[in-house]
Amino acid sequence: MGLPRKAILLLSVLLALSGAAHAELPKNYQIILQTDNFPPFNMGPAHKNFARGDEVQGIATDTVREIFKRAGIGYNLTLRSPWDRIYNQTLTDTGHGLFSVTRTAQNEGLFKWVGPLARYESVLLAAADKHIDLNSLAQAQGLEIGAQKSSGISQYLEQQGLRPIDSLSEDENLRKLLSGRLDLWATADPVWRYQAKEQGAEGLKPALSYRAEDLYLALHKDTPDEAVERLQSALNDVIGEGYAGCSKTPDLCYLIRDRKVP
Repeated sequence: MGLPRKAILLLSVLLALSGAAHAELPKNYQIILQTDNFPPFNMGPAHKNFARGDEVQGIATDTVREIFKRAGIGYNLTLRSPWDRIYNQTLTDTGHGLFSVTRTAQNEGLFKWVGPLARYESVLLAAADKHIDLNSLAQAQGLEIGAQKSSGISQYLEQQGLRPIDSLSEDENLRKLLSGRLDLWATADPVWRYQAKEQGAEGLKPALSYRAEDLYLALHKDTPDEAVERLQSALNDVIGEGYAGCSKTPDLCYLIRDRKVP
């Protein structure tokens, strides 16, 4: 006995919707990927603030390359600064993606997400001649705290009721800390260790280590769901297999060992 006409029409609609939800990506589809100098997660040669393609290295970069390869999605990769510019470009320009991004209450609904790629520890640092020892962020009220504009660290501090002084680069924050214009520098561990070594800054002291943060790939909201699903599935496989993403720097594997499939 044949199906009633209404049932056939309904089935056709459902099949069409299902096909649209899992539509193939356009031929030669690719994503314009950007990141900044955030060692050891992503970095250019000699820690330069501009690099392209294979020049961009780091443990998060290695993972991103692997998941795009597995997902069969093309990309064009550039490392540049400042972070605030490429962050806002990813918000406004279709076809763009940005890593390594912290997923926060403020930006949760602004992007489509793939992750986690890696993890870092948020810290407040004091200069060698400063004697600041904190037990909580609440104790930092009233202190001059520098953070990077549009960073997850800055957004989280604002959420906690603090008012960080935003700079366009972490190098600028470090210079301000060393010159006494800041009481504390809000940054990521181990990223700050690379930047301090590069600038010859010695004796910096963690005043407070307060929050572990995951890093993600943030994609423009118009990114096809098929691309997001493929990339997340590839990352889930990478995490499930225990793929290190840090074979060149095994001492840094602890930064990705706690990755969990969402």
